[in-house]
Amino acid sequence: MAVSAALDKKAKDVLILELKDLSIMSDYFVICSGESTTHVRSIVDNIEKQLGQKNIKPAGVEGYKLSQWVLMDYSDVIVHVFEEETRAFYELEKLWLDAPTIEIEEEDLQGHGNY
Repeated sequence: MAVSAALDKKAKDVLILELKDLSIMSDYFVICSGESTTHVRSIVDNIEKQLGQKNIKPAGVEGYKLSQWVLMDYSDVIVHVFEEETRAFYELEKLWLDAPTIEIEEEDLQGHGNY
């Protein structure tokens, strides 16, 4: 649902990493980018809205004020929404090279173009 909500707002380079066997902090990371801090806020707001409609609330949201890297903690799933330059700087994906990548299902991409 977080992926679909991010794609609804044209998130870029969406990636899901499975961390079940690699970390105790979370089972999955969803990582995506926005073109600007305004775009990042729009993505974050939509994720929170869409999951909130299903009574799924984050335990915490960090970084929203600056919106260069927003972390949304949904316990088993942690969503990272980066501004593009910030994502390139931190290269979070490289810290988890051993993590399997989960393919984004076709139904998540329908109506969203190719991301």
